[in-house]
Amino acid sequence: MPTSISSNSFPRTTMLVVCAILIGSSVVALAGNFYQDFDVTFGDGRVKVLDNGQLVTLSLDKASGSGFKSKNQYLYGKFDTQIKLVPGNSAGTVTTLYLHSDGSTWDEIDLEFLGNLSGDPYILHTNLYSQGKGNREQQFYLWFDPTADFHTYSVLWNPLHVVYFVDGIPIREFKNLDAAGVPYPKSQPMTLYSTLWDAEDWATRGGLVKTDWSQAPFTASFSGFNASACVWSNGASTCPSSSAASAKYPWFSQQLDAASLQTMKSVQQKYMIYDYCEDTKRFPQGLPLECTLKTKS
Repeated sequence: MPTSISSNSFPRTTMLVVCAILIGSSVVALAGNFYQDFDVTFGDGRVKVLDNGQLVTLSLDKASGSGFKSKNQYLYGKFDTQIKLVPGNSAGTVTTLYLHSDGSTWDEIDLEFLGNLSGDPYILHTNLYSQGKGNREQQFYLWFDPTADFHTYSVLWNPLHVVYFVDGIPIREFKNLDAAGVPYPKSQPMTLYSTLWDAEDWATRGGLVKTDWSQAPFTASFSGFNASACVWSNGASTCPSSSAASAKYPWFSQQLDAASLQTMKSVQQKYMIYDYCEDTKRFPQGLPLECTLKTKS
């Protein structure tokens, strides 16, 4: 297990929850209201909406998990959600936040929180699919108890890169290397999903530790939904051209400065427990192209 440090060791970003939909604007800002922005996808009453749509809980029991998705699809954006994960013995459970496109050659940007026995750390499992190809996993321990309070998990997706954040701290970057032959999610609109489900066959220690159903129902809480994003409507993005979008919306061309890159490197050194780009046994014919390019850069 990585060396423990205080959650105050990194600057924590306060999330701004925008309070209105910007009518007529080319970028939508989620107001953080579940009724307005999301639909239940499954769960038969296991999705509870509280505080006038500002707080949502998902529950899992032996019969079913639960989930919801955004009403809109997006092509690029900055997405924030505050989550308090399943407390106690959460082994076998998976809480997810991800973007996913339709079709057989889909794009996908994943954050999955793998439950564990009481006292053992959660694992944040990240992955990215482009044109149906995934196998790009990186896994992290968190430097705080994610069940004690809400923490902000974010994805920045723009034409330059995909960046994963925890409380405003960058932990992973996937660059747009499409020109070098690495497919990048750049043309398929994606829906934002969140789920809580049972994955006891693989989630905890590769499936060795099973779900303890005597602890059910398992519950995760969600709040502070926020997005500044290009909405996909009637077959086209509502954002202007790239140059105009970059001028009007900083996130569209946002990059990581030197300090952010150093912070990300520090997080990875201390808390990353798996990196597909280091797994030569998994790829005996050679590491994926983006790993090779990263080594050369």
